[in-house]
Amino acid sequence: MTDLTMEELSEKLGKIDFCMLNTVGGRGRINTRPMSNNGDVEYDGDSWFFTYEDTEKVGDIQRTPDVSLTFTAPPSLLGKPGIFIAVEGEAILVRDKAQFEAHWVKDLDRWFPDGVDTPGILLIKVSARTLEYWDGEENGRMDVRTGGAVPGTTG
Repeated sequence: MTDLTMEELSEKLGKIDFCMLNTVGGRGRINTRPMSNNGDVEYDGDSWFFTYEDTEKVGDIQRTPDVSLTFTAPPSLLGKPGIFIAVEGEAILVRDKAQFEAHWVKDLDRWFPDGVDTPGILLIKVSARTLEYWDGEENGRMDVRTGGAVPGTTG
């Protein structure tokens, strides 16, 4: 096993647009839905997702902010398996227009027709606590706050 650094994982995450956001729903059920990071991928442990206020995922996060994200990259042209990255962290709901502007990309106009002024828009910020990764050759678990490996890595 080789431990990837945060910088190496950030580079890999930078190439993956969609992930699955997992929240804790009513009665303890896990709810999962695809989300796009919209190319906002200079990964430092935080992931940013635009959504509307009146969604089930927002209600889930208001009740229980613990979430997970799962990212998958396809295999390389040379046959090396893709990478799987699981993020465990805490979500907060951001209603700050300055943050909207900081994370806005033109492609979002498709879903939010009035841009950052779209009624009911908000950001979900997921701050990672741990990252776990597997790529067919390497695997590990990292504490994002310290950048260090977490004992008990799966393999």
